[in-house]
Amino acid sequence: MLRPQAYHCPNAPREQGSPEETVMVPLTALWMPIVVAAVIVFVASSIIHMVLPVHRWDYRRLPKEDDVMAALRRFSIPPGDYLVPCAGSPKDMNDPAFVEKMTKGPVMFATVMPSGRPSMGPQLAQWFVYCVVVGLFAAYIAGRALGPGAHYLAVFRFAGATAFIGYSLALWQNTIWYKRNWVVTFKSTIDGLVYGLLTGGTFGWLWP
Repeated sequence: MLRPQAYHCPNAPREQGSPEETVMVPLTALWMPIVVAAVIVFVASSIIHMVLPVHRWDYRRLPKEDDVMAALRRFSIPPGDYLVPCAGSPKDMNDPAFVEKMTKGPVMFATVMPSGRPSMGPQLAQWFVYCVVVGLFAAYIAGRALGPGAHYLAVFRFAGATAFIGYSLALWQNTIWYKRNWVVTFKSTIDGLVYGLLTGGTFGWLWP
């Protein structure tokens, strides 16, 4: 196990009898909780999304789905993110023709994915890397705030809160700006709370 690093802040106020150095835990000493937390969150997310029915109705089927797909197929739309209708500039948003399109609808944000046989492998790999990255930030914050041998609940609070922020809060932007259903965002936020609690518990358990 690598030794914790010690940092001295010469301008920081000191209490009577307090040591000159503040001992912090480096990221290299926290690789175990980072990896274990990522594995636990990965398993928990698989259970939430594949076993439990929580997210089964997050997306609705289009009316006359086959007809809509057949109509769009002839345009060979390349994968990407699209806004329909799309104004070329803020000035164009006041153009009468654009306003008419918005009024008549449909209005949508759409993501076109590559066609082909369904495969979750690449997404699952990226999701695990993402879990590791969130764990890295949780480790950084907790490691700078706490020293070795810190109390379980103190580690739990710092690592858990940081992980919750990483997993959840940015999802709200999709609802605020891109009209994602608030119910879906709320459910995903609860997922993030679960992941944050699991991460905090893992760090408290394996803290050096």
